[in-house]
Amino acid sequence: MKATYYQRGETLDYFPTENVENGAVVSLGTRIGVAAAPISAGEQGAVHVVGVFAMAKANTEEIKQGAAVYYDAAAEAITTTADGNTPAGYAAADAVTTATSVLVKLLG
Repeated sequence: MKATYYQRGETLDYFPTENVENGAVVSLGTRIGVAAAPISAGEQGAVHVVGVFAMAKANTEEIKQGAAVYYDAAAEAITTTADGNTPAGYAAADAVTTATSVLVKLLG
């Protein structure tokens, strides 16, 4: 098999079925991405799949640096609960229980 270079892979092309705001977390099935700019429904846009992003955190959890984290779409928050949630990456820093956000290193 021969491969041809396509892109760096830090962002991926994304075609949403509804409008997406800049910075919105989007599900890519088995992982998440973050919209690099507003994307209109049916139009091509870019989502970041590499990097560290501050994201809303489930307010009852303490998350330690390096812990695997997941995106809970219903709560629109990051959690350490895998069941029913989409893998997001890992915590890039500790987040105490009272913190409203956590730094997430995307799976990339």
